[in-house]
Amino acid sequence: MHVGFIGLGSQGAPMARRIIEGGFATTLWARRPATLEPFADTPAKIAQSPAELAASSDLVCLCVVGEADIEEITAGQAGLLAGLKPGSVIAVHSTVHPNTCKELAKRAESKGVSVVDAPVSGGGPAAVQGRLMVMAGGDADQVERCRPVFETYGEPVVHLGDLGSGQTTKLLNNLLFTANLGTAATTLSLAKSLGISPERFTEVVSRGSGNSFALNVIGNEGTLDRLAGLAGTLLQKDVRLIVEVAEQAAAPAGTVLDAADAALTLMDHPR
Repeated sequence: MHVGFIGLGSQGAPMARRIIEGGFATTLWARRPATLEPFADTPAKIAQSPAELAASSDLVCLCVVGEADIEEITAGQAGLLAGLKPGSVIAVHSTVHPNTCKELAKRAESKGVSVVDAPVSGGGPAAVQGRLMVMAGGDADQVERCRPVFETYGEPVVHLGDLGSGQTTKLLNNLLFTANLGTAATTLSLAKSLGISPERFTEVVSRGSGNSFALNVIGNEGTLDRLAGLAGTLLQKDVRLIVEVAEQAAAPAGTVLDAADAALTLMDHPR
């Protein structure tokens, strides 16, 4: 399988390197040439356009930021869909609305191209170590076809169901993480008000029933200030997306949304 990869950011770059090191023939394309420089020591080929990358790829992995990026890269005479051959696959690793993947699949179907949604969780460090969580949605045969590539950077790779189910799962995960951030931050603040060091509180609770990933992320700082600068905008986007998905399905979000909204407000990124 020849793999094309687009989206060489802090998470995408180590994913692409894992694919190359896994022995897959790989072609790269980037809007910013500087992001290609770290791959000069690899056998990866460099394409001049998404269409050129697509023409030589059986699987194209997209790890760009959002919907607008996917549209830009896939559309037009120089876009992916202009170059992909029948039987190829697009894997969307970006975290986007499930409908974005479904709409892309409709456009790709006329060209005999399949789409798999496969958002990831874990960040750059997990990608380097090959232990990203890959949440895949789409046709089971296509997911299995992509699995050897996904497993170069992902462990585990979980097939969740039809196209869009990977995105829905990732958005739910980020909703819960955001809610947990809010409850962790306010609990740390309460602990401090009651004379308990946030650092010592985290040390104890991280070994107890109240532990959470969110608590350990902010425990030593006790506030959401640093994380707000790093991830506030992305968490705001993801909460907005899952609310839209829930509203379209007439599914009540309940308490978890209230907690997530409170956390976003604490981060000065209200929904």
